[in-house]
Amino acid sequence: MGAPTGQLVSAGPGEGGRARRAGRFIVGIAAVAALGGALFGYDTGVISGALPFMEGHFGLTSLGEGVITSALLIGAAFGSLIGGRMSDALGRRNSLLWAGAVFIGGALAVALAPDVPFMTVARFVLGLAVGSASVITPLYLSEIAPPHIRGRLVSFNSLMIVSGQLLAYLLNAFLAQWAAWRWMLGLAALPAVALFVGLFFLPDTPRWYLSKGRQDEAAGVLRRTLPAGDVPAELARIDQARGLEADARRDGRQQLRTPWIRRLLLVGIGLAAVQQITGVNAVVYFAPKILASTGLGTGASITATIAIGVISVLATALGMSLIDRVGRRPLLLTGLAGMTVSLALLGAAFHLPHSPAVSILVLGLMVLYMAFMQGTLNTGVWLLLAEMFPLRVRGLAMGAAVFMMWLVNFAVALAFPLLLDAVGAGTTFWFFGAMCVLSLVFCRRYAPETKGLALEDLEDELRKAAGHAPVTS
Repeated sequence: MGAPTGQLVSAGPGEGGRARRAGRFIVGIAAVAALGGALFGYDTGVISGALPFMEGHFGLTSLGEGVITSALLIGAAFGSLIGGRMSDALGRRNSLLWAGAVFIGGALAVALAPDVPFMTVARFVLGLAVGSASVITPLYLSEIAPPHIRGRLVSFNSLMIVSGQLLAYLLNAFLAQWAAWRWMLGLAALPAVALFVGLFFLPDTPRWYLSKGRQDEAAGVLRRTLPAGDVPAELARIDQARGLEADARRDGRQQLRTPWIRRLLLVGIGLAAVQQITGVNAVVYFAPKILASTGLGTGASITATIAIGVISVLATALGMSLIDRVGRRPLLLTGLAGMTVSLALLGAAFHLPHSPAVSILVLGLMVLYMAFMQGTLNTGVWLLLAEMFPLRVRGLAMGAAVFMMWLVNFAVALAFPLLLDAVGAGTTFWFFGAMCVLSLVFCRRYAPETKGLALEDLEDELRKAAGHAPVTS
């Protein structure tokens, strides 16, 4: 009898060498997670440090700041739509290669942009890579990683996104002393080159190979992580699951007409909107501008954002460790309550006279808000969206929710500088606080709890929550 699926056998003289080769292969997979996620985070976070210098260089108005910032996000929305289709047609690895090439070209283009229209188009193209990577990287990892580390690697991708944002804040602070905003933007090309080159040494996923009838190549990939005796059973399992999902996709659009599934889709879209309308990316993209409005200098404002990056990484790691023990709903509700209080205090702080103490207070409240956001809402919404939809509509529903997430992200980034000019920072953050209150009511009423439920049992629970009788066998 073979060893259990996902376990690496250590007995026997040949197994030690195979285990070492498997270990190197897993390191390669982890590198994809690190570079793909870090690029996503870096390219979304770096604009916060570059924007204050671009404002002077290009003579940007508030509308211009919003357009340049949000151009990447509308590109990401469309990139997320095409990413899944492209990965099915070209393969997961080849699609990531395409995204890596666009990351390289886009980073160089934004760094060399001679004017605002060129910068806007370049940021849009870069956004296509960001959106595609946001879909393809978790898909590649979930399909190629051995079962015993799959969950950790997919979660690791989320951690690397906020780590990429922290890296952007650190480099922004270092380069700000020379006002080197083009270097801030262009340095993203280096990890993109590493991702592009590294992918040449990794295969595509067994699932994609099987979808193209390339069984020998699928088996070859599995033999790099599993004992040889487990490979035939794993091939059969993947092929069966792939067939079920293909049937599900064919029936998916029809299933969306079912009232309880349609209701669940609307809840998922609502959760995606909640994650963005509560203001997180206003802080991620515009933290130096916010701090500068309290009287802090440009360099000091950019350096201070490092604290936001650090707390985002720590809070995400904490949230990942708590969510299976605490549950999804309690984490969401606690986080939204904490975010509401933080934003209420933050809005009030902007009505105090400018002073170094007020600048420190504003930074502290922003850090507190980000701790609640990244540790609860961000972690909880992504996990709920991955769990809450029935198999037969999962792809369609998840795609619709992620597209909505990017669209709301785009709207917030475009509108935030205009809101600051029109009503001031205090009122703007009170507006986000009001959105947190509405989001708290929405999540308390509609967000499902998926903790501790097998996916097979989850559909019946969601049917009951929507007022429909579960299916009985």
